[in-house]
Amino acid sequence: MVKQFLTIILLFTTGFGALSQENNILPYNISQKKLANGLNVVTVPYGSPGIAAFYIIMRVGSRDEVEPGKSGFAHFFEHMMFRGTEKYPPLKYNEILKGSGASANANTSLDRTVYHITGNASMLETLFDLESDRFMNLKYSLQQFKTEAGAVKGEYTKNNSSPYTQLNEKIADLAFDKHTYKHTTMGFFKDIVDMPNQYDYSMQFFKKFYRPEYATILVVGDVTPENVEALAAKYFGKWERGNFISKIEEEPVQATQRATHIQVPGFPPALALNYKGPAYSDLNNDMQAIDLLNAVLFSEKSSLYNKLVVEEKKLRSLDGNANNTVDPYLIEISASFVSKADMQYVKDVILKSIEDAKTNPVDQQQLADAKMRLRYGFAMGIDSPSRIAEALSSYIWVTGNPASVNIAYQQYEKVTPEDLMRVAAKYYNSSSLTIGTISDDATSPVK
Repeated sequence: MVKQFLTIILLFTTGFGALSQENNILPYNISQKKLANGLNVVTVPYGSPGIAAFYIIMRVGSRDEVEPGKSGFAHFFEHMMFRGTEKYPPLKYNEILKGSGASANANTSLDRTVYHITGNASMLETLFDLESDRFMNLKYSLQQFKTEAGAVKGEYTKNNSSPYTQLNEKIADLAFDKHTYKHTTMGFFKDIVDMPNQYDYSMQFFKKFYRPEYATILVVGDVTPENVEALAAKYFGKWERGNFISKIEEEPVQATQRATHIQVPGFPPALALNYKGPAYSDLNNDMQAIDLLNAVLFSEKSSLYNKLVVEEKKLRSLDGNANNTVDPYLIEISASFVSKADMQYVKDVILKSIEDAKTNPVDQQQLADAKMRLRYGFAMGIDSPSRIAEALSSYIWVTGNPASVNIAYQQYEKVTPEDLMRVAAKYYNSSSLTIGTISDDATSPVK
């Protein structure tokens, strides 16, 4: 069944025609049409009788917060967009959703903000009406603005109670000098404190970024492309195109190793090794090779995990991860320790494994097994409208093209042992390394 599943042919339809591609990871038709105002409309019919996932992916995140003192506004609008309009105030908006059996939420990250509703497919026109109104006619008072700014500050304080969140914030601030990835999605705390004074700026931010050329509407489920596209044209066709483009400074090459540390008594010691990675691209397999290298070296199936976690019991966990991002971001290897006494030893073992990977090709079968786990893990997870929409969204925000999901998994198949050595040598270098540690010491236990 799985073998047949992985060889289904997908037709990717665009506004300019159709392409037939074999061996796609997504076994469902993707229909894509761009409206005259720049809004991208994507439909994926899926056998979920009576259910549809309605997503709006805004390609605006904390990356776009370029003005000094104004970080955190992409995340702020994740909150503010639920403040309603004259036509649909918050209570009425929520009553309509509840009456249709739908649920709505949103989330923000470095490169995007995603708004999503899953509910009754027969109410699709109602969802288009609700969402077009708030995206085109959002309105809030100064008092509402200040209330939501206060809620954002509260969320920051709550999240920052976690030592991991504190460490991630310090790592980003230290690892980047010029690029806006320097601040996390929440923003710098000093900017959040000042946010209640930025009512006029919030209006400017919305006017700049909440425009159709930044948006993709994605509908997955018991729907047809013809109906979705007609509703998009009816309700979003008058959304005026903007002309703003963020001017984001390119991050200079990091020349020397950096380190940061936080002292937390009674908390499990932790180590995070962060290398500068690449931007995501459909044109090469660097990110796919990095994912597979991390899987081979640091996943639960790796010999290093077996040594440090299972046999020697020095670690509680070991992991390697790299996010797909619009611009170059970080490759993180993270470890949680049983005892801080082992931190230097484990760091040295990890670094040695990376150096070995630069010159010693991995076993072909080991690489094939890692590819299979990644592919099957993804394929078996796209089993509902929401999960399919989530999977496509993660590629829409880095390339703008939902079919990038298929390109990505074709790139995984092309990765060779030589590719793993190549990316290890290119990206996992001490000069681009930013080290973060947590322990009960005043200074880091590792050199």
